[in-house]
Amino acid sequence: MVILVGLPARGKTYISKKLTHYLNWIGIPTKVFNVGQYRREAVQIYQNYEFFRPDNQEAMHIRRGGALEALKGEVFFIESICDDPEIIEENITVREPPPGDLAVPVSPTHRGGGGRPGIFNVGLRYLVNRVQDHVQSRTVYYLMNIHVTPRAIYLTRHGESQHNLQGRIGGDSGLAPRGKQFASALAGFIESQTIRELKVWTSHMKRTIQTAEALHVPYEQWKALNEIDAGVCEEMSYEEIQAHHPEEFALRDQDKYRYRYPKGESYEDLVQRLEPVIMELERQENVLVICHQAVMRCLLAYFLDKSAEELPYLKCPLHTVLKLTPVAYGCQVESIFLNVEAVNTHRERPQNVDVTREPEEALGTVPPHY
Repeated sequence: MVILVGLPARGKTYISKKLTHYLNWIGIPTKVFNVGQYRREAVQIYQNYEFFRPDNQEAMHIRRGGALEALKGEVFFIESICDDPEIIEENITVREPPPGDLAVPVSPTHRGGGGRPGIFNVGLRYLVNRVQDHVQSRTVYYLMNIHVTPRAIYLTRHGESQHNLQGRIGGDSGLAPRGKQFASALAGFIESQTIRELKVWTSHMKRTIQTAEALHVPYEQWKALNEIDAGVCEEMSYEEIQAHHPEEFALRDQDKYRYRYPKGESYEDLVQRLEPVIMELERQENVLVICHQAVMRCLLAYFLDKSAEELPYLKCPLHTVLKLTPVAYGCQVESIFLNVEAVNTHRERPQNVDVTREPEEALGTVPPHY
């Protein structure tokens, strides 16, 4: 149990929402519980400050009961501290997280004595104390990377490729004619946005690099952004996979998130591979990510807090830019189609799939480790 404490208007809700999105995305089921909600459900008679007076014994008993109801299990404290009057006033006024000077001390259950660890002033100084396990370590690392500076993240796939036209998955084909038109249209769109200090990231694959080169700006290549590895099914069409590996085809439809291609990857593997990308996206301000369908789905699922079941079926069409703008407790999404037609590579969730054999048994493969 992760407990966020602090005075009102210090960003506790913001931190809890961000942390919940991250932990859910990496496969640790997480929900937000607000102790205030327990209190409100327990009492209706107090409608003013009298309920919070320290000498109000009845109210103190109700508040303690609400806290104890929420406190079930091992606890891990995160405290949010902000002492800038202007930031606090703005937070109270607009009901949004403070835009700066956020301190997030982190510690396990306090057993008396010792200083509180923390992250001060959005990464100006870090102090971490008595972190005890894997989840706590990843929580601390994540909180060290988030910030609240206003920014936009642009996600798009590469332009239409030769393999897209042929209906083949994976591979490293170059752009088709309409893909080159999209790259040119993307350059015009990005220029029209007048984005301050935009960073551009691509995968190591030709189709994303060729798309980025049309922008005529520096770009950074990430191997982690490469498309999902389809293993023995690379460069095959779905019809060919169904004909040559019918059981594999059915197994993937049964559980698309966890299914691993023989000698390849699963969406679950891909999420683990993309974690460093998410951390760096949280550290950066304005970024354009030119990537691939499965990769874009994983990134989008993180920002929109989509489940493992929803993730593999998120619609990420070619020649469309998704502009993500972080807001108080979530992310605003704007979809911009750049008026260059392209094939539809989306497959809807299939119905009535019933296969029970383990995927790795099909071709005697050993799953990769991440």
